[in-house]
Amino acid sequence: MWHVFLLSALAGLMGANAVPHFVKGMTGEEFPNVWGNGPLRNAVAGTMGLALAGAFGYWAGLPAHPLAGAVGLLAGALVMAVFHGLGGAYRLNSALGRPNPPRAAHADAG
Repeated sequence: MWHVFLLSALAGLMGANAVPHFVKGMTGEEFPNVWGNGPLRNAVAGTMGLALAGAFGYWAGLPAHPLAGAVGLLAGALVMAVFHGLGGAYRLNSALGRPNPPRAAHADAG
């Protein structure tokens, strides 16, 4: 059962990471990416991330342990959501000495 959780967590991690790269690439916008910030590189990275997420989900064998699989998927997605929510992609680019694209302005809620 541990392999179901682990592979499902990897699927959630990869899938949640793929979404911003895929969306920014499809809309022609730059987003921090270790292979380059351009839209084409992000579209390719996002597509490959979605494919990897699907492969990890398939290898996990989710029907055998659906609860462990669901918890793993959510845990992996939560980790990546927190990473991106805290600007992790921008910090990773900075740590690797790569340029960052401009960040979108945030609207204050209060």
